[in-house]
Amino acid sequence: MADHIAVKPSYVQNMSASPDTADVASLIDMLRASRQAVIFTGAGISTESGIPDFRSPGGIWTQMAPIDFRDFVSSAELRKEAWRRRFAMEEMFSMVQPNDGHRAVAALVNGGKASHIITQNIDNLHQQSGAPDDRVIELHGNTRYAKCLRCGARAELEPIRAHFEKHGDPPDCQFCGGIVKTATISFGQAMPEDAMAQAEEATLASDLFIVLGSSLVVYPAAEFPILAKKNGARLVIVNRDPTDQDDYADLVLNRQIGPTMREAVNAL
Repeated sequence: MADHIAVKPSYVQNMSASPDTADVASLIDMLRASRQAVIFTGAGISTESGIPDFRSPGGIWTQMAPIDFRDFVSSAELRKEAWRRRFAMEEMFSMVQPNDGHRAVAALVNGGKASHIITQNIDNLHQQSGAPDDRVIELHGNTRYAKCLRCGARAELEPIRAHFEKHGDPPDCQFCGGIVKTATISFGQAMPEDAMAQAEEATLASDLFIVLGSSLVVYPAAEFPILAKKNGARLVIVNRDPTDQDDYADLVLNRQIGPTMREAVNAL
């Protein structure tokens, strides 16, 4: 299997942060024994690519309060502000690249070791790393495109930005005239039923559930690791800081994700 899923070091990683082999030996053993793993990712995997965290102290939302979904829908001014913020971040989103963690996860999926990636992230980096679209379950949506809130039609960001810069406000849906919003799940917005159902199905079918870079404080997404554990799967948490679910885990590694997962995957 190593021929299929070896991960080369990424230039964005601090190689001195690579874990000792002994620290990942248990993870390697669990991966070798697993027949159907599921990977669950949070902001921590993408901060290693340079994307700022939203929730942590000093993160984006401590500097700029998020706009509630109901306010977005009811206020034209807040819709303008939401789009202004999104376009202000476009340079960052267009420049970031998948890191070793993303590539290791994609390798596990493409190598048949993991069935799905369940992600809280909205940055599309799992797909950019080579993971198949139908294997990435996005619980909080995707910021790289937009959708109409009425008819659900997909809209690309470039023409929306051109209209916004020319007219000072975002366009309505070209098909039904509805409100267009980035395809992300905002505060106050209902979780996507299809994605939640797919995530539950994948979780219940897994025998190994690996959490990468999630603080596991955002529910209902944070329920999936516990569901997997209760259903008999082994639970691994790789995160920079301790989480509230560490006591449930079979293995906890407070390490950088990229070097840890690269070493584990390359050992298979």
